[in-house]
Amino acid sequence: MAIGEAGPGSARRGSQPKRLEEAMRVRLGRECVYVPSCRLGLYVALRHWCPPGGRVLMSPVNDDVIFFVVLAAGLRPVQAPLNPLDASIDIDAVPEEVWGSVSAVLTTNLYGNPDPAPRLRQKCDALGIPLFEDAAHAIGSRAGDRPVGAWGDASVFSLSKHVGAKAGGMLSLADPGLRDAVEKTCAGLLTPRRLSSELAYAVRPFAEAAVRGLRLRRAAWAAVRLLGLADREEIRMPLRPDDLARAAHRAPGLDAHHPWVRVDMHDYRLESGPLRLRRIGHKLDGLDDVLDACRAGTELLLSTPWAKPRDAYGTQPLFRVPLFVADRDVAMAALARRGVVVGYLYDPPLDDYAGAEFTDPSPAPEAARWFARHALPVDPLRARTVVEVLERSGARPVEAPGEPSGSRPTRGGPGQSRD
Repeated sequence: MAIGEAGPGSARRGSQPKRLEEAMRVRLGRECVYVPSCRLGLYVALRHWCPPGGRVLMSPVNDDVIFFVVLAAGLRPVQAPLNPLDASIDIDAVPEEVWGSVSAVLTTNLYGNPDPAPRLRQKCDALGIPLFEDAAHAIGSRAGDRPVGAWGDASVFSLSKHVGAKAGGMLSLADPGLRDAVEKTCAGLLTPRRLSSELAYAVRPFAEAAVRGLRLRRAAWAAVRLLGLADREEIRMPLRPDDLARAAHRAPGLDAHHPWVRVDMHDYRLESGPLRLRRIGHKLDGLDDVLDACRAGTELLLSTPWAKPRDAYGTQPLFRVPLFVADRDVAMAALARRGVVVGYLYDPPLDDYAGAEFTDPSPAPEAARWFARHALPVDPLRARTVVEVLERSGARPVEAPGEPSGSRPTRGGPGQSRD
């Protein structure tokens, strides 16, 4: 669907989306368009700037849903070499022939650690290609002298993450003149709101609180699996290569790729109703308090021997802090016993997961493999519990490829032991 093309799901925009857009506009200094999800906003951006068959440079340590959004837009993912300390794109390690072949660059800003957006902006300008920022993890993070999301031709945010609204996203535009066309295209991709979905969204926080209070997480997860509502059993969703190859013949288009793009968020293109919008607005109002609490937790986690601090970035990331341990499974089990669930793992990297049929592999894959295997992303709001568990369990830190020995901060406790 081209920009400006409307479909039967055209939405009526009222004051609530506009209030959300204004709040994000103040943060970014750029035009913002509310969308039901980050993934839908990214799809719209890719369709607007990239011709079908184009090639998009991206990180192999990323959510597989984003990979499938790129495929749904009729584009070829090209996996980039990464910095092993934060999984950002290593600009200098990308071969010149790759730079000459790509139609766009998509950042990840994994866990809120910013990609080198100022340099990527310069590179994209020199090549005459667009830069897209996936800022789903990065509200509150900064790159250079701007917020993450203020460098690209377009950027996308998730209001399900820091905001904690379990719904909603934002598409930000460098060119405010594109707003009307983008808004029209987004409306044409929506499915009509459903009362049942709104009611389910309204009661979800109470159901989740009851599960936590009664310690029924395992029983609830078993019920979800029994009802066939679990989209994945492993870190990565099933690729289903034969079905994916058939879907590719119908790209660009969301419908053919819906079984992959909807995973973990079945209402990703559902028109938001008033209950949902009011809750998102309420959560967004409290975002600065959440970010302040995250900064305190991040500072603590970056002081531990399992961290890889990046001084140039200040106190970042804020969504999850990747710690690096010798045996991640053992550390995750120890944390789970204290009620700390570790998510947002992206292992294996996308090129190992999807293979050369569906993506161009990274020319230097080892850093991504190391990061995907060792990163333990923990919530900074649980920082004190995480540090206590890791110290008591004797979790051993690991050195990154090329990291000078002894460069890691130290704390008391058994966590000081080294590989």
